[in-house]
Amino acid sequence: MSDSVSDQKPTLLARWMTPTAGTSASGAACASPLAQWAWAGFEGARNPHVLLITIYIFAPYFYQHLVGDPVRGQSLWGDLNSLAGLIIALFAPALGAVADAGGRRKPWLFAFSVSLAVTAIALWYALPGEAVLSLAAICVLLVATIVSFDFTAVFHNAMLPTLVPDKRVGKLSGLALALGNLSGVILFVFMLICFVLPGKVSWPFVPAEPWFGIDREAYEPERMVGPLFAIWFVIFGLPLFLFTPDQPRVALGPIAAIRRGTASLVRTVRSLGNYRNVALYLVTRMIYNDGCNAVLIFGGGYAATTFGWTTLDLLVYGVVLSVFATYGGIFGGWIDHKFGSQRGLLIAVGGTMIGLVLSLSMRPDTILFFISYDPASPPVHGLPFFKSLPEIIYVAIVIIIAIFITASYANSRTMMARIAPVKKMAEFFGLYALSGTATAFLAPFVVARFTEWSGSTAVGLASILILLGAGWIGMLFVKTERAETVD
Repeated sequence: MSDSVSDQKPTLLARWMTPTAGTSASGAACASPLAQWAWAGFEGARNPHVLLITIYIFAPYFYQHLVGDPVRGQSLWGDLNSLAGLIIALFAPALGAVADAGGRRKPWLFAFSVSLAVTAIALWYALPGEAVLSLAAICVLLVATIVSFDFTAVFHNAMLPTLVPDKRVGKLSGLALALGNLSGVILFVFMLICFVLPGKVSWPFVPAEPWFGIDREAYEPERMVGPLFAIWFVIFGLPLFLFTPDQPRVALGPIAAIRRGTASLVRTVRSLGNYRNVALYLVTRMIYNDGCNAVLIFGGGYAATTFGWTTLDLLVYGVVLSVFATYGGIFGGWIDHKFGSQRGLLIAVGGTMIGLVLSLSMRPDTILFFISYDPASPPVHGLPFFKSLPEIIYVAIVIIIAIFITASYANSRTMMARIAPVKKMAEFFGLYALSGTATAFLAPFVVARFTEWSGSTAVGLASILILLGAGWIGMLFVKTERAETVD
């Protein structure tokens, strides 16, 4: 009996370590199931950076306490993201081309992963009143950590088509984003139970005092999101470097790789006329992705300033949306499989537009633009968060947005993996990163200017609909077909 069991264990391990049958979307052998899960797990390790820092916790903290004014905070947050987007637009395509010329992606991914972790840790020192770091220094750190995050995406995304067959690209991409949102849920719940709820509720699973002596009065829960993310990132990002195969190394020195990669990129940009469908997709994705990013960049701060939410509200908000965004990754994979990449993107972007309009219809004293509500009404339940009817409806609406935006991200990456020429995959994913960031400065800039002009955060957010609508229309003309390499 024991001999039989012991014989089965190596078989199971071997199954996880053995490359799956078939040819990957890039034309090489597929990776093992363990390698595929390690790749998806890296997304699970990386994406909490967006959830904790860019959207739900640090961004509202920046608006309300580091800047101290919602309108000025939203404007400055937009300008910082504009600057980061400009840097990414200038360098991401060249980095992808260099990776193609040099073959390997892991060394680049590791370098930017280190930068991402270090800059996130440094946000612990972002105290109100410039007690440790000046506001200018905090802004530099934020730009650096946003840039590092996006540069890791260039090399991580480029590995996707080398791991699985074409028909499974969408599912693996959706799994990765689902793990990213699941990771966010775990970290949000951890922060709630260990640092924010103690002393505020008498629930049996909540300690009486915050762990590790965390001081809420010093905004330590808000500031610790950077170090907390870094710890999570190191633990769950490491398996990719251990188990996921890299491309073979090309015998080029770094200077030669830079020269060859840059020259190849220039040729690729010039030859985009030969890749008209890919070029149209890149431009279209550039437009709608900019709108989706802006919804996330400003969403947490908008909710906090509109409804006067505390860190407790924002953490619960993050948990709820991350849970449903996890299903968004799976939903994205399903609509891609059911309707195809192009129609799946039309569904995802269209759903985002509808959700954004509905979310802007909610105010503390208004439901769906026209229905009045008395903010002094008694709480609709006894929980210490989302106590009014407009808040509850708002959260329900934003759940729709979370599902569709996550689906659009998953399906966008799948679409690129299916239509890019195989031999220039990393280079085109560099252009893909460019299409996601070349105008990334534009949406935050427009939101910032509309916010300043109107004195309203809602009007600023409404300007995003222009980009989403233009991207949706452009997507009507994109075809799901693989481009052949043109030398």
